[in-house]
Amino acid sequence: MTTTDLLIAVLAGIVQGVVEWLPVSSQGNLSLVLTLVGTDPAVAVQLALFLQVGTTLSAATYYREDIATALGALPGWRPSTAYDADHALATYVVVASLFTGLVGIPLYVFAVDIAGRLTGGVFIGAIGVLLVVTGLLQRASDAVSMGGRESPSLVDSVLVGSAQGVAILPGISRSGVTASALLFRSYDPPSAFRLSFLLSIPASVGAALLTVAGAGGLPGIDPVPAAVALGVSAVVGYVTIDALMRVVERVPFATVCFALGALAIVGGGGIALVV
Repeated sequence: MTTTDLLIAVLAGIVQGVVEWLPVSSQGNLSLVLTLVGTDPAVAVQLALFLQVGTTLSAATYYREDIATALGALPGWRPSTAYDADHALATYVVVASLFTGLVGIPLYVFAVDIAGRLTGGVFIGAIGVLLVVTGLLQRASDAVSMGGRESPSLVDSVLVGSAQGVAILPGISRSGVTASALLFRSYDPPSAFRLSFLLSIPASVGAALLTVAGAGGLPGIDPVPAAVALGVSAVVGYVTIDALMRVVERVPFATVCFALGALAIVGGGGIALVV
């Protein structure tokens, strides 16, 4: 472990803690940053997934009342009342998480395998293309009239869970894709982001466990830098979540996705030509 390793860990934690709450891919941008500072592309994908545990702690703390309410309703859960008001949130998270795994696990294997075969420049360019796709999806959702739905249904669980599974690919924004799917389902923005962020908690824990299992331990990082990165991302994520959510309501993040995607495509292409 060197001072450089610790600095990279702090940088990774800050990036993860800030962008996780925005409809711009935290995994894609963190993979991009890690690749630019010399991390192997395949390891960068694994680290980006693993470090989501830090912001998962932030989300669990921020939404602790919702979580407590959902857990408190579990003893009275019955299949016939699965999507009633008292049980809808817990059922939504469980069913959606199941579909996230069904879609996401095969894509995780695909993403790591492809990333390992790409040079850093090509990898960055590929992330840029996926960021542009996220921007197009975000722009499309902005054009849909919003309704007043708040309680999730079985259709929402399957749709949003599957969308979250696709977002395991680097560059596809998990919050952007899932929140956009909920907006398409006529949820107002606050409800869409709330359901999106709550669903991120089991997904991020599952992705981290999958990463550790696939790498046979912590992916390409020593325990101390890993702990530093997780701690920084948790603290930064918790401190900034309120401020960043206000920004989400004011700034057209499709534009941010387009800008970051264009920079990644141009920058990645330049690196590929040089290397």
